[in-house]
Formats: sequence, C-alpha cells, structure tokens
Amino acid sequence: MEGVIRTLLVGVSDAKVSREPGASLVTYALASCIGISIYDPVTAVGGLLHYMLPDSRIDLVKAKEYPWMFADTAIPMFFQQAYRLGAEKSRLRVIAAGGAQVLESHDSLEIGKRNQLAMRRIFWKSGVLLEAEDIGGSDIRTLRLEIGTGRLMMRKNGAEERELRSDRDMWKTRGSRHAS
Repeated sequence: MEGVIRTLLVGVSDAKVSREPGASLVTYALASCIGISIYDPVTAVGGLLHYMLPDSRIDLVKAKEYPWMFADTAIPMFFQQAYRLGAEKSRLRVIAAGGAQVLESHDSLEIGKRNQLAMRRIFWKSGVLLEAEDIGGSDIRTLRLEIGTGRLMMRKNGAEERELRSDRDMWKTRGSRHAS
C-alpha cells in the first residue's frame, strides 16, 4: 500500500510524535492556542503539539490530569517524546503557529500573547531556537506535518494551504511576525 498517508489527529491540549513515514499529523482550530511542530531530518522523527494555556499553576489538578493543556508542562514532555524516538535537539527544526487574538481587542486576558510569551520563555531557557513562526494576528490556523518529508503545511481561515519554512520570503503573510 505504497503512497497511503495515515492522518493522525492532534486535538486541543494534545500532542503526537511519530517516525512513521506515511503519517501526517494534523491539528485544527489554532486560535489563541499555540501549535508547535518539531522535526529531526536525520531520523525523520516529527511531532505536533497543540497547547491551550500558558501556565499550569492556574489549576494544578487540571494540569496533572491534562498536562498537554499548558505550555510549561506540555513543551518539555513533547520534546522528551521526540528524543525517546531518536530525535536530537541539535537537529530539530522547530516551527510555531497560533497565538491569535480572536476575541475583542480590549480582551484583558490576552491568552494568545501569553501563550506566545510562555513558549518563548521555555525555549530560551532550554536553548531552543525557532526556525520559523506564524504567530499573532486574528487568523485561525490549521497545521499539518508530513512525517516522511518534514514539510509543515498551514492553512489560515480556510485559505489555500502553504508551507511554513525558514525561507522567510516563502512564508511571509500580512499580520505575521517572524523569529529573529
């Protein structure tokens, strides 16, 4: 059954890591949530994380039951799963999307911005650099990671799917900010 792609759904507050070449990991409805894609091109280990909130301290009971919900618990677990499958930190291509402000602009919670800051703080402390990002704005995003190729595809508000990658001219969109 060569050429058959197996789609694995990554729900809200969920993550999947795979080294199955025929797998495609997909997460929908990234609004204020953040989606993180990791891929090791040598071992072809890739993963997709969809976390919802920045800090597990707001509800330690919920964090214990749903660790994928919070940036501070989900991100370290996500990377550890990839390492267990053979990925190496030094080779990982890390791309993030989401963190939109989808509620009224006067929303004082600013969950999207807080999710983004939590991710950046965790990455900074861990020495992880983003290769590319599509963060902020007001668009709802869908991400699809092809494990066999490492390509990360993104769709905004139902528009045509496009690849996110480090060549900034290939993935620039209005309202996006890029990693420096």
